[in-house]
Amino acid sequence: MTSAAPVKTEYEAIIGLETHCQLSTNTKIFSDSSTAFGSAPNTNIDPVCMGLPGVLPVLNEKVLEYAVKAGLALNCQIASYSKFDRKQYFYPDLPKNYQISQYDLPIAQHGWLEIELVDKAGNPTRKKIGITRLHMEEDAGKLVHAGSERLSGSAYSLVDYNRAGVPLVEIVSEPDLRSGQEAAEYAQELRRIVRYLGVSDGNMQEGSLRCDVNISVRPVGQKKFGVKVEIKNMNSFSAIQKAIDYEIERQIAAIEAGEKIFQETRLWEEGSQRTISMRSKEGSSDYRYFPEPDLAPIEVSSQQLNTWGEQLPELPAQKRHRYESELGLSAYDTRVLTEDIPTAEYFEATIAAGANAKQAANWITQDIAAYLNKQKLTIAELALTPKNLAKTISLIEKGTISNKKAKDKLPELFAGKSAEEAFKGAEQISDPSVLEPIIEKVIAENPQELEKYRAGKTKLLGFFVGKVLKETGGRADPKLTNQLVTQKLNG
Repeated sequence: MTSAAPVKTEYEAIIGLETHCQLSTNTKIFSDSSTAFGSAPNTNIDPVCMGLPGVLPVLNEKVLEYAVKAGLALNCQIASYSKFDRKQYFYPDLPKNYQISQYDLPIAQHGWLEIELVDKAGNPTRKKIGITRLHMEEDAGKLVHAGSERLSGSAYSLVDYNRAGVPLVEIVSEPDLRSGQEAAEYAQELRRIVRYLGVSDGNMQEGSLRCDVNISVRPVGQKKFGVKVEIKNMNSFSAIQKAIDYEIERQIAAIEAGEKIFQETRLWEEGSQRTISMRSKEGSSDYRYFPEPDLAPIEVSSQQLNTWGEQLPELPAQKRHRYESELGLSAYDTRVLTEDIPTAEYFEATIAAGANAKQAANWITQDIAAYLNKQKLTIAELALTPKNLAKTISLIEKGTISNKKAKDKLPELFAGKSAEEAFKGAEQISDPSVLEPIIEKVIAENPQELEKYRAGKTKLLGFFVGKVLKETGGRADPKLTNQLVTQKLNG
């Protein structure tokens, strides 16, 4: 009697993200130093952000406004009363040796955002991801290790305090994510939201959006979470997805080999495409939080809340739903068109000028997107105006010009020519009385092909149609030309 093969354990990942988002204020959170990126080291500093004795922080009201707007956009409950706390830790880029943050009474909590994954067939799957909390805090400075950004092997370290005191909101998700793809989409949707709000530029390359991932695995069906590992150092959405997928496999392999998973912080190594151990993970008790004595508690009035709430724009998910339900667009089209506000505004201006929504979407997501990508331009820099795109679409739909002729004239449109100028003399010939003499001439000049066609080689129809199109400089209506040529050849 043979023994049954062991049942293979299936695992699921439990993933949450902690996202630091730099707010686009002109000055720092507690002082009037500039937040400009790229300034010479240690030029955007002052006694407050340097933690000098005898100075007092004062909250930048614009930081509060941006934090509340972000909280509202994430469907959070806004606290009428919150406070700042001191988070103690000791590192050379933190002059005070503590960070002013929020701990037990954050400005916003208990929210959600919707992610949307579109499969290869274009079918969307939507999922709500919970937001645990959103709180305000100051950023630390930046260490440069021997000019290489790496500590290992460096001979010395330099510190730049320009970033110290730059305002951040930290957004902590619930552990509702289950894959690297979901996590990457969550981070992208978060960036879309803060960009729509105008509260952050969301540039990961400049550190304006930084995501740390908390991940554990457990057997499917088990309620208890596994041991959580944090991953840092991911500077793109692709890196987030790859780091998570790698870490899931690493943890499963370790568990099945009988190894113990330790709570730790790991780094994503882009070069080797793997995570590596950095340090054991601190708990909240290690930071010895206590209320910040130099800042008064924050009270958000109902008037402030109503005013800031009324200023919120239509958000990406709302636009996607509206474009699908009201305009009949596909999930793919809506995602491309709502990726940023300038693209959405260009699309809406095009249909406001009279263009068919689906045709406008096709042109913007295909030909225009390809041109912008090749020329490394944004849609705001495009010389082709929504009005001229709408006119071009209208001329095609009326049969005045062919789709091919419109594509041929795209370089002129992209150079800034109006539709009237670009298509002057290129109007499609749709009058049978004009086309028939040309067709008769083409047939008369090709007797051998006519004989072969009538002998059964009907594929030569394309030969005659092509000759007619050539004779007319591509202006003959292709559909009408096909019909008339067929009639003449079979006559």
